[in-house]
Amino acid sequence: MTPSFDGMTDSSAPLLSTVLDALGTDIVSGTLAAGDRFTLTDLCSRFGISRTVAREAMRALEHLGMVSSSRRVGITVLPISEWAVYDPAIISWRLGSEKSRDSQRTSLNDLRLAIEPVAAGLAAQHASPEDKEEILELAHRLQVTPTRRVGEHLATDLRFHAMVLHASGNEMFTALSPYLLSMVRGRSLYGSRKRNPTAGTAQLHLDLAEAIHRGDSPEAEKIARAILIEARANKD
Repeated sequence: MTPSFDGMTDSSAPLLSTVLDALGTDIVSGTLAAGDRFTLTDLCSRFGISRTVAREAMRALEHLGMVSSSRRVGITVLPISEWAVYDPAIISWRLGSEKSRDSQRTSLNDLRLAIEPVAAGLAAQHASPEDKEEILELAHRLQVTPTRRVGEHLATDLRFHAMVLHASGNEMFTALSPYLLSMVRGRSLYGSRKRNPTAGTAQLHLDLAEAIHRGDSPEAEKIARAILIEARANKD
């Protein structure tokens, strides 16, 4: 997943995307470590690109907080403390790299543990009748063990968790959905061999939906936490 930037021409976009994916992966994996330096000329030589595309790549990485540039020094890789760690591109690169995948999944799961149980408790209090019905319907669909339709199952699981965040009535929780749910997508892509996004938690999803449906806030919060703890235990 590559960020979008103004000034990028249609013709250079695919090439820039390839360059950014390579550089982003190198940085998150430590192949290019904090403090390492390179130049636009280095990028042109490595990727066979023009200085215009190299400069666009540098600016994109600067926008993500992954590098800084100076005429005298060149381009310097920055430590993770400077990165825009919520950006979907960085999350995608970190999940895609074997060296950074575990730490990214741990960070995302910790964030989900801090937010989703609270959101579930609020959803039990504030969800509209329509939202409650949709959450329950999605939970019933997750009872079907995925076989050849893993993509459909994953989409249902993503929708389920997004709806819980939305139903909380907290717009900031809703805005965090794309970042929090990167964990769900990443677990399916890089987790268990069966690539089952609900791995052992389908019944808990239904229990959560029912708790929200009947307005049981403490139980909803408890079950949402149990889902995430179980997901962490089954991450491999």
